[in-house]
Amino acid sequence: MMLARTQLEMKQRAPWLLVGLLFLNIVLMGVDANRKGGGQIVRVFIQAVISPVQRVASAITGTIGGGLQGFSKARSAGTENEQLRQRVAQLEAEASDARLTKAENERLKALLDFKNSKQFETVPAQVISRDTTAWFNSVIINRGSSSGIKDGMPVVTPEGIVGRVIATSPWTSQIMLLTDERSAAGGVIGQLGTSESFGAIRGLGGDKGLIEMKYVSGLVPVNVGDVVTTTGQDRIYPPGLKIGEVIEVIQGSASTAHTIRIKPSARLNSLSEVAVLIYRAPEQPQMQQTLTEQEKVNR
Repeated sequence: MMLARTQLEMKQRAPWLLVGLLFLNIVLMGVDANRKGGGQIVRVFIQAVISPVQRVASAITGTIGGGLQGFSKARSAGTENEQLRQRVAQLEAEASDARLTKAENERLKALLDFKNSKQFETVPAQVISRDTTAWFNSVIINRGSSSGIKDGMPVVTPEGIVGRVIATSPWTSQIMLLTDERSAAGGVIGQLGTSESFGAIRGLGGDKGLIEMKYVSGLVPVNVGDVVTTTGQDRIYPPGLKIGEVIEVIQGSASTAHTIRIKPSARLNSLSEVAVLIYRAPEQPQMQQTLTEQEKVNR
């Protein structure tokens, strides 16, 4: 502490000491010009004595000047570095916004393509909240009955089915996700019309994000990676929509069915945009009870 204070005092007094020494040197030069001989000896002696002091004072003054100049440069460099850091942060934020905008545009384009590829009307919607009390197994969208949405309508993304509408208000709807343990759907492994691997889909609940398929005959071959699609038999989802892919098979037998775990194709844990299908399953025709004339005779 004392050393720092002494150095500060020396730095403060050094300029004045240098000025005094210079003044004294000028006086001696005047005396020397008027008085030759003995006066010159005195001047030489004094100059020899004060010369080291002059060098020290000059060094201190140079150090102070250099230190001030270095401090100014360091301060300027620090300001430039801060400006560069702010610019880098701004560019990173702009790049992140651009990526998000691009991803959103791609999702919206995919929804539009999906709508154009189907024969039924769709209502695009955005997910505005999640029901965290149900392990993310339901979401709220920003479209409701005023947009023609009704309970029971299926909700999809271009990747696959999401779930179904379970409640509506004029401007919002609640969607039960496919992974909810109360959810169910009819599914088939492979292409509808060419496969006989029919079963029932139900959600497993919890936070694993998986669904389960049951009642598939243990004699039917099922492999990891097989695609599961809707059958339309549940009268909720239209036939032919993608449900997911098989990730695990607990093999059955001739007397027991397979137990199949499926990962949904739709990214249910990161939903942003969805489409509600304005779809109602066609009414099943009533069985005709008429009898042919021959049947009447036989009876």
